[in-house]
Amino acid sequence: DCLNNIVNAEKRGKRQVLVRPNSKVIIKFLQVMQKHGYIGDLEIVDDHRAGKVVVDLVGRINKCGVISPRFDVTLDGIEQIANDLLPSRQFGHVVLTTPYGIMDHEEARRKHTGGKIVGFFF
Repeated sequence: DCLNNIVNAEKRGKRQVLVRPNSKVIIKFLQVMQKHGYIGDLEIVDDHRAGKVVVDLVGRINKCGVISPRFDVTLDGIEQIANDLLPSRQFGHVVLTTPYGIMDHEEARRKHTGGKIVGFFF
């Protein structure tokens, strides 16, 4: 739901988007996107309920989405998943949840770990 909101706002050319409700997984996913420069600032609004996040957009997202169910990915399966989901090998990221936290597929490969697939963005 969160990622759909972001993609729709991005397509409309909006500067920022309010995402609610939020969760730990959503925050981590957005932090990975932020690290790679796909989104700007994250502002987390705590309203003693599910919470909200205000995301600043920079106009770099073409598509992002979640993979449900969260399939298991082995270390050698990461390459295959990336090929299936991403438009080219040069850009785009698959987000995995691993025993070392939520990270993109390149970092998971560097840390030599598999995990479950959460989503993707490019």
